[in-house]
Amino acid sequence: MQSNSRFSLEGKTALVTGSAKGIGRAIAVGMAESGADIACHCRKPGDAEETIAAIEALGRRAFEVTGDMVDAESPENVVAATIEHFGKIDILINNAGTIRRAPAVEFSYEDWQAVIDINLTSVFRLAQEAGKHMLAQGSGKIVNIASLLSFQGGITVPAYTAAKSAVAGLTKALANEWASKGVNVNAIAPGYIATDNTAALRGDETRNRQILERIPAGRWGEAEDIAGAAVFLSSDASKYVHGHIMVVDGGWMGR
Repeated sequence: MQSNSRFSLEGKTALVTGSAKGIGRAIAVGMAESGADIACHCRKPGDAEETIAAIEALGRRAFEVTGDMVDAESPENVVAATIEHFGKIDILINNAGTIRRAPAVEFSYEDWQAVIDINLTSVFRLAQEAGKHMLAQGSGKIVNIASLLSFQGGITVPAYTAAKSAVAGLTKALANEWASKGVNVNAIAPGYIATDNTAALRGDETRNRQILERIPAGRWGEAEDIAGAAVFLSSDASKYVHGHIMVVDGGWMGR
């Protein structure tokens, strides 16, 4: 037990956005397994019920906080609700996101704006609001969810690629400002993970085969594969890690 104490999240409170399913749910449950109490953000009331039930079954506290990240006031409200409920916020996992697919010449302004608002603007606003409290208490962990497309261009996802590339840059910018003040800001760049966002790719026989042939691990990632990285970056084990984009991709970027 002692050898793992640096990875413990006992006594910590975390806000995990987009925790109703997929990577967000896996991270929320994984962090609860390591001892954290979780504010489970979702878009609509009731969406996080299964996540909360899984966390409470582990003996940890959890509650649901709602807000559509397209709305400008949601980040402030969600952070405020977390602090009101738990009395503090130690960890922010910026996971909520969306994707829209279309060739660049056909990509609508509405789709562009929605993806940028959710995947980038809300990430900054959540970090800004949580950061105020973390800086005041002299400690905190912020983990943004970036993407392989923080490094690559992708196909027919111009807004998603632009947003995730910016998330990587934002992570470094915040780390430069806050590292000396006790707040760690890092990011995880998942590879191809079997979630709703990648259903279209997995359903395309040719694209699915091409992706699998490129992944050295020989399989799509599972949401749970991201949880361990999130626990590490949220724990004392990563105290000297700042502004890092941790790739969890089955070896994709190594080829």
